Amino acid sequence: MAPDAAAEDEDKWLAEGVAGIQHNAFYMHRSLDSNNLKEALKFSAQMLSELRTSRLSPHKYYELYMRAFDELRKLELFFREETSRGNCSVVDLYELVQHAGNVLPRLYLLCTVGSVYIKSKEAPAKDLLKDLVEMCRGVQHPLRGLFLRSYLSQISRDKLPDIGSEYEGDADTVNDAVEFVLQNFIEMNKLWVRMQHQGPFREKEKREKERNELRDLVGKNLHVLSQIEGVDLDMYKESVLPRVLEQVVNCKDELAQFYLMDCIIQVFPDEYHLQTLETLLSACPQLQPTVDIKTVLSQLMDRLSNYAASSTEVLPEFLQVEAFAKLNSAIGKVIEAQVDMPSVGAITLFVSLLTFALRVHPDRLDYVDQVLGACVKKLSGKAKLEDSKATKQIVALLSAPLEKYNSVVTALELPNYAQVMDHLDSGTNKVMAMVIIQSIMKNTTCISTADKVEALFELIKGLIRDIDGAQDDELDEEDFKEEQNSVARLIHILHNDDPDEMLKIICAVQKHILLGGPKRLPFTVPPLVFSALKLVRRLQGQDGDVGGEEVPATPKKIFQILHQTIEALSSVPSPELALRLYLQCAEAANDCDVEPVAYEFFTQAFVLYEEEVTDSKAQVTAIHLIIGTLQRMNIFGVENRDTLTHKTTGYSAKLLKKPDQCRAVYACSHLFWIDDQDGTKDGERVLLCLKRALRIANAAQQMANATKGSSGSVALFIEILNKYLYFFEKGNPQITSSVIQGLIELITTEMQSENATSEPSADAFFARTLRYIEFQQQKGGSVAEKYEAIKVS
Repeated sequence: MAPDAAAEDEDKWLAEGVAGIQHNAFYMHRSLDSNNLKEALKFSAQMLSELRTSRLSPHKYYELYMRAFDELRKLELFFREETSRGNCSVVDLYELVQHAGNVLPRLYLLCTVGSVYIKSKEAPAKDLLKDLVEMCRGVQHPLRGLFLRSYLSQISRDKLPDIGSEYEGDADTVNDAVEFVLQNFIEMNKLWVRMQHQGPFREKEKREKERNELRDLVGKNLHVLSQIEGVDLDMYKESVLPRVLEQVVNCKDELAQFYLMDCIIQVFPDEYHLQTLETLLSACPQLQPTVDIKTVLSQLMDRLSNYAASSTEVLPEFLQVEAFAKLNSAIGKVIEAQVDMPSVGAITLFVSLLTFALRVHPDRLDYVDQVLGACVKKLSGKAKLEDSKATKQIVALLSAPLEKYNSVVTALELPNYAQVMDHLDSGTNKVMAMVIIQSIMKNTTCISTADKVEALFELIKGLIRDIDGAQDDELDEEDFKEEQNSVARLIHILHNDDPDEMLKIICAVQKHILLGGPKRLPFTVPPLVFSALKLVRRLQGQDGDVGGEEVPATPKKIFQILHQTIEALSSVPSPELALRLYLQCAEAANDCDVEPVAYEFFTQAFVLYEEEVTDSKAQVTAIHLIIGTLQRMNIFGVENRDTLTHKTTGYSAKLLKKPDQCRAVYACSHLFWIDDQDGTKDGERVLLCLKRALRIANAAQQMANATKGSSGSVALFIEILNKYLYFFEKGNPQITSSVIQGLIELITTEMQSENATSEPSADAFFARTLRYIEFQQQKGGSVAEKYEAIKVS
C-alpha cells in the first residue's frame, strides 16, 4: 500500500475510534447523571474497547488514548464522589468492574477504581498496587500493554507508600513503592522490546521509528523511581540500580539499552552516580556492540565533571572512590570489547575523560597524559585521520589542556601530546599549531629554555616545514602569510635572561627554521636575526674568543650563526632581504668593535648586490641602504673604509637611470664628511662627489632637452644645491659661496631657457631654497657673514 493511502486509512480508523469513544462517553455521562452505575460501566467498557484496535501507529494510538484518558478522569471523579457519599462501596465497585467482558477495558476500569480504592485507604496501598501490576499481565499486546501500564503508572504515582506520604503505614513501606514501580518498569520494557519482532522484516526500520516514539512511556518509570523520597543512596546502590541494570543488560536490545542507560544517567542524582560508579560502568561492556556507548559514557562524564565543578566540597568524594581510574578502566574495556568502534567514537570518549580529569584533578598532569597516551594507542598503526568528525575531536582533545591551564608550557610537559598531533592531517596539524601559537600570544607565555623551544617547535612543525611531502602550493597566499607571521611573532617572544641559554634557544630555532624551505625563510629568518642581534647588544664589549666544548655566548659566536642563517636566505632567493640583514649585522658588529666581522658582512652585502640584485628599483633602494649604513660605521680603518666607499660610489655611478645615479652619487658625499668628533672630514672628496653628481645631472638635462616636451631635470640641480648648502654650513672649506652662487645662476638660467617646461614642484623647491638663504642672511652675526656673498635675486 502506498504511504499516502496508508496514512488516509489510518486517519479514517482514528476518526472512527474517536467517534466511538465520543458516542459511548455521551451515554456513559447520561447514565452517570441518572446514577445508573451498571449502565455507566457498560458504556465505559464499550468506550474503552476502542483501544483494542491494532490498526493505528503509536502516534495515532496516543491521540485515541488521550481521548479515553480524559473520559476516565471524569469517571474516576464520579467514583470518588459516590464512595465518599456512601452511595456505593469501593470494595464492591472494585469487584464489579472485574466483570467487564474484554480484558483491556476491564483492566483500565480496574486501574481507575483501584486509584479510588487506594485513596479511600480501606485497604493497604501495597496490596492494591501489587494486584493491579500483576493483573495488567493480562494484556500482552505490546502497544496496548504499554499504554495500559502507562495509565497505571500515571494514576498511581501520587499514591505510592513513600516516606512522608499519607499512604505510608505499618504494612506499607517505601520498599513496596519501589517494588511496584520496578515491576511495572520491567514489564513495560519487555513489551517495548517485543515490538521489534512484530511484523515482517522489511518493516524493521518503521518499527524502530515507532518504538523510538514510545520510549518515554518506559522511561517515565525511572523518573518516578528517582522522585521517591525513600530511595536513598543505600537503597539505590543495593536494590534499585542492580535490578534496573539487570533488565537493561538482559533485554539485549540496542535501542532499549542506549535509551535506558541514558535515562539512568539523567534522572538519578550525580552523587548517586559517583558512589555507584563501578556498578554502572560494569554494565557498559555487556551492552550490545552496536549500542552508542560513547554517547552514554560521555554524558556520564560530563555530568560528573559539572558536579565536581559545582562545589569544591565534593572533590574529596571523587578521590575517595577513585573516579578517574574507574572511568579510564571502563573506557578501555568498552573500546576493547567493541573492536569495530570507529576512531571518532573512541576519541570522543577520550575527550570526555580528559575534560573530566581537567575539572576534577587539575593538578594531575599524569592523568591528562594517560588519556593522551590511550588515544595514541588507539590510533597507532593507522594512517592520518581523514574522518572530519574524528579530526574535530582530536582538535578538541588537544585544545582542552591549553584552555584549562592557559599555558602551552603545560602541554610541552605531556610526552604524548605531540604524538597525538602527529595523527592529524597536514591541514589540521597547521590549525592546531596556530591554536598553540595563539594561546602563547594571548597568555604571554614565557618559553625560556632550549628544551622547551625544541618541544614547542616539534609541536608546530606543520607550520615551519613541509611534513610527509605536503606542499603549500595550494594554500591560500593570505593564509600562508598569516601562518608564517604567527611563527615570526613567536620567535620574537622567546627569551631568557641568561645569555648562554638564550644562545641555545637561538640555535634550536635556527635548526628548525632552516628546514622550512624557500617560501618560509623570508618570514622566519628576520625575527631570528633580530632576536640574535638583541643578544649581541646585551653582550657588547665581551671578548670574542670561543673555547671549550660547551660554547659560551659571545658576539663572535652569534655573528657566525647569523652569517650561516642569512646565507641560507640569500640563496632562496631573497637577495634584497638578505642584503638588508647583512647590513644590520654589520652595524651591530660595528657597535661591538669587531672590524673583521663588520667588513665580512659588508662584503657579503656587496656580493649579493653584484650577483643577485638585478631589478633597477631594488638596486636604488639597496645602494641607499648601503650608503646609510656605511655612513654610521666608525670601526673601519683607512684601508677598509676606502675600499668600501670606493665600491659604493662606483655602484652608485652605474645605476641604470641618470637621476638615480645622480642622487646616489651626491648621497655618497656624506661618506666623506661624518659630523662627529672623530668622524672623517675629507672636503675634497665631498666636492668630487658633488661635482660628479652635477655632471650626471647635466647629462640628464641634455637628454631631457633632446626629448621634445620633456620637463627637464632642473630638480636634480636644486637637490645638489641643497647638498652644497649643507656642507657649506658644516664648514667644508672646498664649498665656497662662489661655487654656490654659480650653481644658483646655472639653475636660474636652465629654468628660464626656451626649452624648459614649467615644473611647479621644482619652482616651489627652488623658491624655498632661496628663501632659506635669505633667512640665513637675516640672522646676523657669523652666519649672516657666511651667506653675505651669495646673491639670490
